[in-house]
Amino acid sequence: MSGSKKALIIIAFSNFRDEELFDTKEELEKAGIETTVASTRTGIAKGMLGGTANVSIAIEDADSKDYDAVVFIGGGGASVYFNNKKAHEIAKSTYSSGKILAAICIAPSTLANAGLLKGKKATCFPSEAQNLKSKGAIYTGKAVEIDGRIITADGPKSAHSFGKAIANALK
Repeated sequence: MSGSKKALIIIAFSNFRDEELFDTKEELEKAGIETTVASTRTGIAKGMLGGTANVSIAIEDADSKDYDAVVFIGGGGASVYFNNKKAHEIAKSTYSSGKILAAICIAPSTLANAGLLKGKKATCFPSEAQNLKSKGAIYTGKAVEIDGRIITADGPKSAHSFGKAIANALK
C-alpha cells in the first residue's frame, strides 16, 4: 500500500458541532488517516461550543479524487451545505468513484438532497429524519449506520463510533 489514506472533512465555517469534528478526526488520525479540513472558506472556523479548527482548503478548491473518504460534519451551521452545488458535486463524485462517503448529525441531509440516499439505509439527527425519508432513504435511527460505502451517524454522542466506522471502512 502506497502512502496513507486521506480523508476530507467538510465543516461549516461557523457553528459546526465540536465533538463531531474533533472526535471523528481523532479516530481517523489514530488509525493513521491523514485529514484535511475544508469549509466555505479557509481560516479559523468556530464550533457551536466555542472550539476552533483550522480550515486549510475551501470546498470550491477541493477535489474528491485527492481523498479516500469525504466526511460531512453536522452542527447548526451544516445546513449551509444542504443545497450547495459544490458540496453535492463532491458527494456525488466521491460516491461514484467508489470511495467512502460519510455524514453525521444533520449533514446526512446534504447527501439526501444530492440524491445519494435513495434506497439506502441511513441515520441522522432526528430533526432531519423526515427529509431523509422524503428523499427515499431508509431511515433506521441507529447511532451509526453503514450501507455499503455510505456511513451516517446521528450526532455528537456517536462521533467516536462514527470515526471508527470510517477508519475501518478505509482499512
